[in-house]
Amino acid sequence: MRGAFFGLLAAAGTFLFVDLREMSLARAALPGHDPMTTDAPVLPPALTDGVPQAPPVEPEASREVLRQAMRFELLPGGQLKAEGSIDPGAADRFAEEIAARGEYVKEVSLNSPGGSVDDALAMSALIREQGLSTRVAAKSLCASSCPLIFAGGVAREAEENAILGVHQVFNAGQERPSPEQAMSAAQSTTARITRHLGEMGIGEGLWMHALETPPDRLYYLTPKEMVEYKLITAPQAAAKQAD
Repeated sequence: MRGAFFGLLAAAGTFLFVDLREMSLARAALPGHDPMTTDAPVLPPALTDGVPQAPPVEPEASREVLRQAMRFELLPGGQLKAEGSIDPGAADRFAEEIAARGEYVKEVSLNSPGGSVDDALAMSALIREQGLSTRVAAKSLCASSCPLIFAGGVAREAEENAILGVHQVFNAGQERPSPEQAMSAAQSTTARITRHLGEMGIGEGLWMHALETPPDRLYYLTPKEMVEYKLITAPQAAAKQAD
């Protein structure tokens, strides 16, 4: 497994990765563009055994809600809801929210189609530093780079019918990078993600599914896989879902 993983890591140089920071800054300069939204697909079809399939359930939130820039709402019981696309700057706003209300926050509830990898990694690191838990509620979505945030929780729970998915990261900027630039950037980003997931205690096989799945598709994780890769810390509940 380890040999196959590092083989895929090396091959990741052939993939183009998302740099939403560059994309958002470039598009923000265009007339009529709203920099607080993202054009990233909200719910691509799944890729399971090479065949696109529908998600396990439809997300409860509308696409319009999910496309908006990530916003934060403190709910009863110390739950901080983080909903929307992970736009460049989301990590800074999250840090401000934790600085202002951190003493009340016990858990971060995620509902996001993903977005900026840099911001996702920064949010995940802060969650772990603060000793917070993470959760994906029933019919909530945590896709693309969102599982990187989820991985930061000291305790991680995906409720029944939670939707978690991963795929390749890619460059959606205005200019197409050279093959050499794409290879260097993809390998660097993949290495950062792999190192982070390892530090968070997540099984290395999880990101293999991302590397194998085109960026316009999602690989939806089953409850059994979430247990196998240690993505969640409530295996008994997940195993019950898988039965």
